Amino acid sequence: MMQQFLKIKKDHQDILLFYRMGDFYELFFDDAKRAADLLDISLTKRGTAHGQPIPMAGVPYHAVDNYLSRLVQLGQSVAICEQVGDPATSKGPVERKVVRIVTPGTVTDENLLPDRQDNLISAVFSHTQKDKTTFGLAYLDINSGRFLINQFELEADLQATLSRINPAELLYPEDFVATHLLSHIKGARRRPEWEFDLQTAHRVLNQQFNTRELTGFGVMDHPCGIAAAGCLMQYVKDTQRTALPHIRSVRVESTASSILIDAATRKNLELTQNLSGGQDNTLASVLDNTSTPMGSRLLKRWIHMPSREQMEVNGRLDAVENLLQTGAFESLQTSLKQIGDIERIVARLAIRSARPRDLARLRNALQALPEIKSVLTTLNASRLKVLDQQIDPMPEVAAFLDSAIIDNPPVLIRDGGVVKPGYNAELDELRELSAGATRFVEELEQREREQTGISTLKVGFNKVHGFYIDVSKANSAQVPDHYIRRQTLKNNERYIVPELKEHEEKVLSSQSRSLALEKRLYEQIIEALVENLEPLQLLSDALAQTDVLCNFAERAETLNYYKPELVHGRVINIEAGRHPVVEQVMTDPFIANPVSLSDKQRLAVITGPNMGGKSTFMRQVALITLMANIGSFVPAERAQIGEIDRIFTRIGASDDLASGRSTFMVEMTETANILHNASAHSLVLMDEIGRGTSTYDGLSLAWASAEYLASKIQALTLFATHYFELTEFANNHEGVINLHLDAQEHGDDIVFMHAVQTGSASKSFGIQVAKLAGLPSEVLNFAKHKLHALEVSHNEEAKNNGVLESSTTTSVPNGQLNLLDLERQQVVDIIRGTDLDDLSPRQAWDLLSKIKHQLQ
Repeated sequence: MMQQFLKIKKDHQDILLFYRMGDFYELFFDDAKRAADLLDISLTKRGTAHGQPIPMAGVPYHAVDNYLSRLVQLGQSVAICEQVGDPATSKGPVERKVVRIVTPGTVTDENLLPDRQDNLISAVFSHTQKDKTTFGLAYLDINSGRFLINQFELEADLQATLSRINPAELLYPEDFVATHLLSHIKGARRRPEWEFDLQTAHRVLNQQFNTRELTGFGVMDHPCGIAAAGCLMQYVKDTQRTALPHIRSVRVESTASSILIDAATRKNLELTQNLSGGQDNTLASVLDNTSTPMGSRLLKRWIHMPSREQMEVNGRLDAVENLLQTGAFESLQTSLKQIGDIERIVARLAIRSARPRDLARLRNALQALPEIKSVLTTLNASRLKVLDQQIDPMPEVAAFLDSAIIDNPPVLIRDGGVVKPGYNAELDELRELSAGATRFVEELEQREREQTGISTLKVGFNKVHGFYIDVSKANSAQVPDHYIRRQTLKNNERYIVPELKEHEEKVLSSQSRSLALEKRLYEQIIEALVENLEPLQLLSDALAQTDVLCNFAERAETLNYYKPELVHGRVINIEAGRHPVVEQVMTDPFIANPVSLSDKQRLAVITGPNMGGKSTFMRQVALITLMANIGSFVPAERAQIGEIDRIFTRIGASDDLASGRSTFMVEMTETANILHNASAHSLVLMDEIGRGTSTYDGLSLAWASAEYLASKIQALTLFATHYFELTEFANNHEGVINLHLDAQEHGDDIVFMHAVQTGSASKSFGIQVAKLAGLPSEVLNFAKHKLHALEVSHNEEAKNNGVLESSTTTSVPNGQLNLLDLERQQVVDIIRGTDLDDLSPRQAWDLLSKIKHQLQ
């Protein structure tokens, strides 16, 4: 047995081998140790090798999906080794072979997949020539057949795409030059360089698509992308060990028609994943009320790739408006809920792994389509008319499935009972023979009771001994001579008679023949359905689009969203805009705010207190812009969105210790990326540039960055800062305005108004915010008087020098306050902060008592 295991393991050294032994999948040696650690299962021993016990661990075969799911989520791959030989004829161990390899990126079993997220496998390749490196990327969704390639000149573009597609598994060559971009991907697999050979890639892809050359796919200008695609395609074939007819083409993913979003921006805007790595409180979590899993996945793809094609987006917006005005989205969503996940069912059909319930769901989905078409036919939006034409109910396929599969089939074909009565005459006959066994047994039991006079006699059956006549030992003297003893139990004797033996052979034969025939028929049903893969794929795509558009209509009505207007030129004009996510988690009403950016006012310097809402305001502008360009209505009373090519954010930062970068270094790297890649049609959000270094360094960098964005790039920019000197920037530069988030001071307390107003803020209210955070009062008071002394020093210095200096300076005033001065100053503050006209006599007495106590 170990020789057989090691022989199979030799071909699958880098992955776990699940080796079938009876009712368990066993793992041995290092595989057992890894599995025990990853799955928290018992590590045992069995047999010896070289005098040492062989480590062993195992999982029950009927629960294997649970364990596979956990391993796939950890980025592990598993080879499933089954018994394929006949135990009755095998000499030595039963023949076994690997029947499939489950990898994170090629999973098709619905139990192992997140149903509302794409599960992608990708490959990357790099080629350096004359100190210039070109990157190739290919990625495949094996559950839909989408196969895309791209090519990049910059690491940042490759990083942005990897961040967007978030592959479950990634293949890269041993000599790949940018492995630091892959460190966060759990399922990264290093492959030999020769697997990325360009000539081999052409051969593999042409073989898959049954073509002579790839010219017709428009990919010939992307050799690095083709090299990656060739490796990827061969890997998928090797792991699936079956034909993949649903992967019919490869195409170049055009980023020119999309608004580009880099990795940092995608993270900061929390599109489908929040800053903690979860999926709550994201844009997708608010927008996704889709009726089908495939609609949910399409929505997330749209969110990650907002379109620059205004004609395409206007088509979506008009469709949403039509659905909303007619109320048709409600009935459509009800019908769509019956559709399920046709896209992934089609993929399982293609690789012949579809289960009986997949076919039942496909039949039910096809039967629901006429109702969907009857609603779409009444609508006049051009996009909906096109979708109506693309949704083909395929009545022949629906009728075929209705005649072939029972209404509620079991999960697996293994035990039969899937094919519908009437579909095949021979199967019906064999089933009737099996069903007749019950009547025969009942008749035999009654007759034998009468003939023997034993009223408790029973005819039974079990899988080990077959049919038998059961008689209690108390009645054994009455047993006829022609009964043949089959088994002796403690209180019973079991017998067989020739008639019952003959019936047993007939029944068991009919059952096995019935099951074998049903399995063959099921395979033929699958083969017949595979002929319809292409129309089924087109159908699933049209249904997913319909689902997303209906979802947008429902969200618009439920969340009070309005139709945005897409206009030409550089403009973002939003009236009463709201943050789509924050407003959903607030208990108080959200304070809506306007923004207007255009050629005439392209950069807004935003000041105001910490926690005043600057970051929320900036993010909501970006999210409203993005939502408008995916075809969704937006949380604003009115929105005009111009032609935007990229969205950049530099909001928040943390140390990247693994790469040896400080917070400030991360901040500067992100800023450099924006300044190098932004254009006049980009939307740029910059928050607190320069805060990670000294005051004068930070102010200088912030000022220079704002100058560069406003004057050279001329991007539409929101620039939040605590450097009040930058508010002077608006006075000296055309196209720059000041905005601030309002706050009201009440003594030492602060109330955030969250309202955007023109002009600059009067102060940062940092000490008041620190008080809200719970700093000790001694620290707050000392900070307050330190601030006062620094401001006095600054004013005197500015007056003497006649120049603008920082509002905070590194020089230390001569009149430093010690703690005794601080305590006395607290009394002065109490008196200064008291309105005597508002005090009652009792309150005045209390105040005097407090001052006396403070002085003592």
